[in-house]
Amino acid sequence: MTLAQGIEIGPFSFSVIRILIAIAAIRIFIRGEWLILEFNGIDWMMIIWAIWAVITGLFHKGETTPIIYRLGLVFNTCGIYFILRFLFQSIDELVGLFSILSILLFPIALEMIYEQIASHNLFSILGGVPPQPAIRKGRLRAQGPFRHAILAGTVGAVCLPLMAGIWSKHRIAAIFGIISCLIIVYCSSSSGPLVSSFAGIAGLILWKYKDKMRLIRWGAVICYVILDIIMKAPAYFIMARIPLVPGSTGWHRAELIRSAIEHLNEWWLWGTDYTRHWMPTGVHWSKNHTDITNHYLQLGVIGGLPLMLLFIVIIVIAFSYVGKSIRNSPEDQDDERFMIWAIGSSLFANAATMISVSYFDQSFVFLYLTLAAIASIYNGHNSEKQQLDEANQMNS
Repeated sequence: MTLAQGIEIGPFSFSVIRILIAIAAIRIFIRGEWLILEFNGIDWMMIIWAIWAVITGLFHKGETTPIIYRLGLVFNTCGIYFILRFLFQSIDELVGLFSILSILLFPIALEMIYEQIASHNLFSILGGVPPQPAIRKGRLRAQGPFRHAILAGTVGAVCLPLMAGIWSKHRIAAIFGIISCLIIVYCSSSSGPLVSSFAGIAGLILWKYKDKMRLIRWGAVICYVILDIIMKAPAYFIMARIPLVPGSTGWHRAELIRSAIEHLNEWWLWGTDYTRHWMPTGVHWSKNHTDITNHYLQLGVIGGLPLMLLFIVIIVIAFSYVGKSIRNSPEDQDDERFMIWAIGSSLFANAATMISVSYFDQSFVFLYLTLAAIASIYNGHNSEKQQLDEANQMNS
């Protein structure tokens, strides 16, 4: 559904996603399902992140009321995250969710093929997206119900590992999902989703080398340091030298990082209301800002280094939970362990994507779905391990 569908109540905007969040929250409260949740590290960090996001709104001024914007941001992120935490308590329930997701992605993929052929977006009848897709360097960029082709392609890319994860239990759904994800990425005609797809696939391939991940991580760090030494520009400018599709804006994304570092004194504490001078180009929707095509930096602009670092800590904890959940899983349940690894690969694709993309429409759902899935699986396996340890102690 496009974000144009919703209800306006005074200064508050309730899109379809927010309405669903509200309905689910009411259901969870009435049924008492919120009582069963055992909080873990990701849950607490999400709450701290949300509190800081609201507090920093007191130090901002802008075209929209900062506090209302922050409340909407927190409602979206924490709403999706905690509802999925409450409703999905086992890996089997998550496999079922991903199977349904594979079915939902298929008509999106078909519509984006139609966009490529007919140069018309069928979702435009619902508002919020243009009837004619954008064209860059002669390539049409289909976007479906999303506000930008990059975000549409990103959703396909980060869902690709999830589809691979259900291969052993729901093969037909996995096939439909994988095909749909690849079509969505291709039809978006954007380099960002291609890189995200490669990141997700690389994560899946590393399953065979899961016991050597510490060595691989240190190897990646060493490679980055070597690049930083031999390159004239900072190592992150490598993204400017890999134009995967015509018209790729890798230079803009790399230069944005450098500019943000140079202007750190302006935004480090609680963010800033003016970034127009960071880059030579601005955006048509704001006279005060440049195009912040980096989710980490976008959080920095909103709430300073604390908000950005809190978010990074959430990602780091989530990766650690993936490893712990796999170690706590029985070694004879390789299908389940690979499913957990696939969810971690999706998170890796998201983490790579956010260097060059700032989520600003319904695409954020898939990020927090992944985080909630990891947190739920970790709690489940941790509880099982504790029960097993207690049983062993009693037997002793």
